[in-house]
Amino acid sequence: MQINDLKLKIKRPKKKTIGRGGKKGTYSGRGVKGQKSRSGANVDPLFEGGRSTLIDRMKKKKGFKSKKAKKTVVKFSSIEKRFENGAKITVKDLIEKKLVKKSQVDCGVKILGPAGGKNNFSFEKEILVSKSVLSNKE
Repeated sequence: MQINDLKLKIKRPKKKTIGRGGKKGTYSGRGVKGQKSRSGANVDPLFEGGRSTLIDRMKKKKGFKSKKAKKTVVKFSSIEKRFENGAKITVKDLIEKKLVKKSQVDCGVKILGPAGGKNNFSFEKEILVSKSVLSNKE
């Protein structure tokens, strides 16, 4: 048996309520003076006592952050090293050669970087390719 399980055998009478506002007494739990003690008091929930509010502070943070996940970037130089010239490259091939993780493929894949020499690679439709890589194509 624990203390919170114990019950009193004697029933105590209910205390008499006093004044306006029920059980609390003269000030009814509002305190003595101030804006919140008055009848009809309504304080803006965003008001923080004079300091700049959270919303005002957030306005000062500049910039933009997209909700969309960024595409996984693969350097073209690493593709040149791991694939033969003229190969058709798919997302599965990139995973097999460990250039991209399986979990990163959902966001998409993009190949970046200036191509070193002439290339004859053909890429799957799902893979995005930068203009600099395409410009060196024969």
